Amino acid sequence: MQLTVRPLAIDTFRENTVLLSRDCQALRPERLAGVRKVEVSAGGRTLMASVVICDDPALVGPDEAGLTEPAFRRLGVPAGAAVRITPAPPPKGAAALRAKIAGETLTAAQIDDVVHDLADNRWSDIEISAFLVACASFMTAEETLALTRAMAGAGRRLTWNRPLVADKHCIGGVPGNRTSLIVAPVAAAHGLITPKTSSRAITSPAGTADTMEVLARVDLDEDEMRAVVERCGGCIVWGGRVNLSPVDDVLISVERPLSLDTPEQMVASILSKKLAAGSTHLLLDLPVGPGAKMRDPEAALRLRKLFEFVADRVGLKVEVVETDGSQPIGRGVGPALEARDVLAVLRGEPGAPGDLKEKSIRLAGRLIELDPDCPGGSGEARARELIASGEALRKLEAIAGAQGPSPLAGGLTPGCLVCEIPAARDGTVTGVDCLRIARIARLAGAPTDPGAGLDLLKRRGEQVRRGEPLYRLHAEDPSDFALACEAAGEDSGFVLA
Repeated sequence: MQLTVRPLAIDTFRENTVLLSRDCQALRPERLAGVRKVEVSAGGRTLMASVVICDDPALVGPDEAGLTEPAFRRLGVPAGAAVRITPAPPPKGAAALRAKIAGETLTAAQIDDVVHDLADNRWSDIEISAFLVACASFMTAEETLALTRAMAGAGRRLTWNRPLVADKHCIGGVPGNRTSLIVAPVAAAHGLITPKTSSRAITSPAGTADTMEVLARVDLDEDEMRAVVERCGGCIVWGGRVNLSPVDDVLISVERPLSLDTPEQMVASILSKKLAAGSTHLLLDLPVGPGAKMRDPEAALRLRKLFEFVADRVGLKVEVVETDGSQPIGRGVGPALEARDVLAVLRGEPGAPGDLKEKSIRLAGRLIELDPDCPGGSGEARARELIASGEALRKLEAIAGAQGPSPLAGGLTPGCLVCEIPAARDGTVTGVDCLRIARIARLAGAPTDPGAGLDLLKRRGEQVRRGEPLYRLHAEDPSDFALACEAAGEDSGFVLA
């Protein structure tokens, strides 16, 4: 017997959930004893969903299946359509999950099973968390390679019919390090095809997609992305809408609240996205510093070798550049404040942050030198020329115009709730804790509130007087503002000597 679909205005985030009446005519609740999920089938499509038994006939009737917003959207049938609901068999990757929790090394076939389950939304957030934590405890290079391949193959794979498709990516961990929004338009202005796709922030106050969204729309589908690249030579978009390595977005949605970002997951995440985006050459920025993700040269070396190992076997040419991760880059931390810094550099404003400009020129120069017609050693001079002439700015404006206007209110305006964090005593800034700065900016509401974050006023090596502001904190929500101010008061993240 079939039930009819009743959409429910309930957002269960990533989880598929179906509400059944206790008097359900098609599947008696007692049949679900010991069964955690059901399969919902309609129109040739099947999804797995958790079950909630409902005693309110006004919410769901005996002949109805109430689908929460994610399940209704994914099933793709109209309200009132007939659906079939049956107890679900265990996910194919369940055995692999148990093996990984037990500390075993998974085969490529087992990892394929896991990725297929994740792509089909067959795992709960609890199961995904268990998998991520188990992998964080122990994961081999071969497992990382298998995961990268499986994730890249689970969604769309773009092709550009060009021998050179360039991209630049940073592993993150350094607040304000928004070089991609400068490097991508510089490379595109030079003539390189640069389809830049980015994830949203995981543990940082802003990702490339979060900051670009202040300037333009980033949730483009594949056809829209292709049109922008054909028109402008590049784009800066969120990879999730294009369905590139969609399993990565599933994993990130669970990693984010856990603040989990292991080297192996990082490699699989970044390289699977680049493979799926059709990149042939990748320049990877690897910041190293006491408060960065890679805290010492030894850890950076291990990560670089893992990137090179996996990239070589999946046919992606990667160049890893180790950079200074000892303090934030630029002045702004948070989407709107970081976008302001990017525009200041590209506009050639006198007060533009010099460290952001010089690092972007260095990275853009390395990317430009991938061009066979560019003499070795001339990349930085070419990048500097493209910024000074305004060509890079015009390219970013063209890309933003092609992608469409930003859906965010407020634009570049910082959050209206403001407080300055003073130095506790006289001294010289000897260090800035990137992790602490990022945490305070996130407490202030970044990246959820684009105007939230920090405006850094002092840098390492500068002298300060007691009471002189180290940075200015911006927020849009009073409760976030209070939490961030309290955290900054307890530990500003600045070390004085």
